[in-house]
Amino acid sequence: MASLSNNQKTRKSSFLNSNPVMRRLDKVEEYSESSAATYGGITAKTIFFLLFSVAGMILQRVLETHLATGRQIAVKISGFETTLYMGQVIAIAACVILAIVFQLLAFFAKPTTPVTGSLYCVTQGYIIAFLVFTVLKGLEHLGLLALIITVAIVAVMSILYSTGVIRVTKKFKMVMITLLVTSIAVSLLTFLGSLIPFTRDLVKSLTANPVISIGISVIFIIIAALFLICDFNTIDHVVSDKLPKKYEWQAAFGLSFTVLWLYLKVLDLIMTIAGNNKN
Repeated sequence: MASLSNNQKTRKSSFLNSNPVMRRLDKVEEYSESSAATYGGITAKTIFFLLFSVAGMILQRVLETHLATGRQIAVKISGFETTLYMGQVIAIAACVILAIVFQLLAFFAKPTTPVTGSLYCVTQGYIIAFLVFTVLKGLEHLGLLALIITVAIVAVMSILYSTGVIRVTKKFKMVMITLLVTSIAVSLLTFLGSLIPFTRDLVKSLTANPVISIGISVIFIIIAALFLICDFNTIDHVVSDKLPKKYEWQAAFGLSFTVLWLYLKVLDLIMTIAGNNKN
């Protein structure tokens, strides 16, 4: 009992352990001897969430033909030029907004995580299918390539964590903080610069530079991969500290969130490279 309390206090003092879901788990002081969280339970629930992203992909393919209505709009995404119907634009915009809403609900309204987390994964699956089958039409194999790379990254980071090659130390957390704060600051400055008339052209030219775009994508992939290490570490604590089984849902959603984020960043990198080569 004493060692358990000390372990929890240590984890509560950390500034950045992982994504918001996992950070909230680090503050939990409940534990259960009879019905505690297990690795098997978290794995099963992670698969459950990821299957909902597959459902989102199927939904996008089913609705695609029905949304091909209204006037057409030419758009450019990661170097790929495509023409979308207004129905498709409205659907993908609604999907992005809903993703933000469901994500926040899953993060902060813990009892809703099984439902809101599932709905969030549906929106991510829809966005993935939109990018792979609509924007990359004719080059759908790039989506499979992104999946293979994502699975490889998850496997490698899992091995590096389980073998102790990478440990979640104070220095590791500082690297995480530096990368995350820098990426947020750059994104914010880019957004603000695009709104200011005398810096708008400069920002546009910088963001259009393929080297800069690829560099930013690589940084985000590195951050996502490091978040995986933090997620694995927190899941270890959830199980070893015998948190109640209900917290498996949050741990599983936190890991699913990171995996989907990683996949989208890998896909974005591949699209940027392929788009520039195509042009």
